[in-house]
Amino acid sequence: MTGNELKTNWDLCLDFIRDNVSETIFKTWFSVIEPVSMDKGELIIQVPSPFVYEFLEQNCIDVIKAALTKVFGKGTQLMYSILTDKENNINQKVGSDNALSNIKGTAETGNKAPSVNDAPLVQDLNPQLDPNYSFENFVEGISNKLARTAGETIALNPASTAFNPLFIYGSSGVGKTHLVTAIGRKVKELHPEKRVLYVSAHLFMVQYVDSVKNNTTNDFIHFYQSIDVLIIDDMQEMAGQAKTQNTFFHIFNYLHLNHKQLILTSDRPPKDMKDLEERLITRFKWGLVAELEKPDLALRKDILREKTRRDGLKFSEPVIDYIAEKVRDNVRDLEGVIVSLMAYSTIYGKEIDLNLTHEVIEKSQHHEQKPITIESIITKVCDYYNIDEQSIQTKSRKHEIVQVRQISMYLAKKYLDYSTSKIGAYIGKRDHATVLHACNMVRDQIQVDKNFKADMENIESGLRC
Repeated sequence: MTGNELKTNWDLCLDFIRDNVSETIFKTWFSVIEPVSMDKGELIIQVPSPFVYEFLEQNCIDVIKAALTKVFGKGTQLMYSILTDKENNINQKVGSDNALSNIKGTAETGNKAPSVNDAPLVQDLNPQLDPNYSFENFVEGISNKLARTAGETIALNPASTAFNPLFIYGSSGVGKTHLVTAIGRKVKELHPEKRVLYVSAHLFMVQYVDSVKNNTTNDFIHFYQSIDVLIIDDMQEMAGQAKTQNTFFHIFNYLHLNHKQLILTSDRPPKDMKDLEERLITRFKWGLVAELEKPDLALRKDILREKTRRDGLKFSEPVIDYIAEKVRDNVRDLEGVIVSLMAYSTIYGKEIDLNLTHEVIEKSQHHEQKPITIESIITKVCDYYNIDEQSIQTKSRKHEIVQVRQISMYLAKKYLDYSTSKIGAYIGKRDHATVLHACNMVRDQIQVDKNFKADMENIESGLRC
């Protein structure tokens, strides 16, 4: 294919992609891509850093491959030429590993409860472990040393240590999911015969409800009883869910009795978990309860150095020092600043220096100063759709009122530390099942309706202002 033909076809791909992503994402991540060659069904595109490659693979691979199929035909293979050394113009050729579908396997299976018959062999079970999380890129510090050391010990001999269960707690963004995923991946590396599964507590609940509806609860329980290393994230999500807790209690007992490893996370220690059965809380304390604390200054600097090195970025030490001093709460905020700096630098062609860093951090701190409450969520959503706030507290089934009520429930679940029962009590005096249904409806519509997705982005942007 000639250079002109390649350029024309790539422009068609970009037209398709622009119609399926937000304008900000398109300008930030796709304007920097250059098509290199197309030969024997293999398209090579050049991206300016491993950071851009990683973002595209994690967040945009489905729409990219859809565009390639539409323009170049089915079976087109995608390769990246990543600029890893700008000074010497050194590129690394890397294939697309379709990371998104591997990481987010639940998007393919929907909310159906897994059946043991679906994966009778170890190699057929998708452990749902994010390939980007490992011990190698989990930076150690005083705040996480105990939990990390316990995790590495478990990986060597699952269920053969005193750390069963391992219960890790800490505030949002301190690295709980990263650490438990790293444990799971190391277990698979050292013990490939083990059945390892990572699942969020929310998905576990949805699967359980689905199994009840379809009269497949026995299959659901048998499936989970077949797991050798079960990792459940965000256990606080089970608060108030008596039937789900009862089922998990029996699964927990079976696995523990049969020398299987349990790894659990929560945003609070077991003693502070409300609306959770005491018999579960007692079992959570059978093994090791370890806190992931907020990273101290030294760890924040190390995390920034590791993250920028891995993404092929070069931040000066004064920039790293400034970010570490100003952004103190969690790892996620540090990564968010890096993403923002990369975006500003790419879009506006600015050098990442102290002036730009100060500008980005000041804006992010401004957004974080205003707390999000259930009242502010209801007000923002109602104002956006020009609906009277009192109307969503009624039993009205008008489409526009139902939609505003469901969006408010979805955002409350996303941004607030409230149980579904508490959200339902605040919004329309609905029960927890109605709230779960609302959250699923909104989440599904975001996936298929571009205009609705844009509305949600606008509402959420307003919430954070």
